[in-house]
Amino acid sequence: MVILVTGGAGFIGGNFILEWLSNQEEPVVNLDKLTYAGNPETLAGVRDSSRYFFIQGDIGDRKLVAALLRNYRPRAILNFAAESHVDRSIKGPGDFIETNVVGTFGLLDAVRDYWSHLRPAGQEAFRFLHVSTDEVYGSLAPDDAPFSESNRYEPNSPYSASKAASDHLVRAWHHTYGLPAITTNCSNNYGPYHFPEKLIPLCILNACAGKPLPIYGDGMQRRDWLYVKDHCHALRRVVEDGVPGETYNIGGNCEKANLEVVQTICAVLDEVRPREDGKSYAEQITFVQDRPGHDRRYAIDASRIESELGWKPSETFETGIRKTVLWYLENEGWVQNVTTGAYRDWVREHYGT
Repeated sequence: MVILVTGGAGFIGGNFILEWLSNQEEPVVNLDKLTYAGNPETLAGVRDSSRYFFIQGDIGDRKLVAALLRNYRPRAILNFAAESHVDRSIKGPGDFIETNVVGTFGLLDAVRDYWSHLRPAGQEAFRFLHVSTDEVYGSLAPDDAPFSESNRYEPNSPYSASKAASDHLVRAWHHTYGLPAITTNCSNNYGPYHFPEKLIPLCILNACAGKPLPIYGDGMQRRDWLYVKDHCHALRRVVEDGVPGETYNIGGNCEKANLEVVQTICAVLDEVRPREDGKSYAEQITFVQDRPGHDRRYAIDASRIESELGWKPSETFETGIRKTVLWYLENEGWVQNVTTGAYRDWVREHYGT
């Protein structure tokens, strides 16, 4: 028995593999293209494990995927592979269409062929889990109820539109071909091994470096925040007992404004690594021009996965953000390996000097 993880060198996929191998005996095959956000160092601790197999490649490479399926014969596939940053999708949407839409199509078609040739018991037990985002639902008004699984799709960015398209493909492959596929839509993840283009790791690293902490617009954009290890636990429950053809929303029950998130980071840093001048890191907060079409609010109703699969988050935002800050302070080597010159150029382009 083995599972195949795509995009397992990324933030959520890498955390999932680490969590899986620490709790399960079942081996993992990791297929990752190793784009800028894919970092093999995340999985350095399991690199020599007899239960971990890494293959560099593209989910859209049907011959490669078919060969992996034929050779390893996984009983489940978890698809994390995606371009995922809204800012990058605004600057260059083509990569998002290619990976998130065309790539998912190629993966689904190869998996359908593999699954169709399994024996009936194998077909019944097989699962394809597609990991998606709450951004496919669009933006909420201040008084709107949180997103539930029945909300219609209203994506507002090239990124969320490409993920919505991939979700629709997964649904169609289940209803048309019978592929036992499940989709999960999660809220904003944070935690260890997060590539520092996203708000939380960017602000932790900038604060320690004495740089501005850039916040779009007025900072009142609200998000539901989910500690990545809680997300990994939820995905394991979905693989175990999720119903094919269904969708499960996964959230952290932690709705916060972006400004409040950064202020909390500053408060933790003030305590665990005070500035030499005795001032608060909050003085480094800098408001920058808002990005085009910035969604104002996301919130997740995760009651279904709790009632049907018995999962709920174990971390509050306060406990999770403290663990996250401490991890970045204690893993400067990992940070240095991912913050290349190309990354620094990109940050200057998007947030200014």
